[in-house]
Amino acid sequence: MRTWGRVTNTKGERVWVSIESDSAGDFTYGWITTLIQTLKLGLGESPFYVQYGIPAQRCIVEQFHPDFYVNMVQQQFAGYFASITIKKHVINNNPVYDVSIVTLSGVTYQETIAV
Repeated sequence: MRTWGRVTNTKGERVWVSIESDSAGDFTYGWITTLIQTLKLGLGESPFYVQYGIPAQRCIVEQFHPDFYVNMVQQQFAGYFASITIKKHVINNNPVYDVSIVTLSGVTYQETIAV
């Protein structure tokens, strides 16, 4: 399997990188990348995966945090990990989500995602 994620390289440029299954067929880091991209994706923005994303722009206009949609994303990805927790905290009136994952092989991954 393969997915794409956007990262900032050493020159400060935003580039797309490919994440593929490892030689044993494990796609754990691909699912982590897909989760992060989903939190940054607008709901219905992708023509192929309309069920992925959160309506962040609409939430900004209507002045509510997209907690329900973030919970739905957590449920969508729960089957790929031993444990996944997404917690919100607010910085300058903007929601930021702390993602904590324990993979099926026992590796812990933590990231803070600004949407």
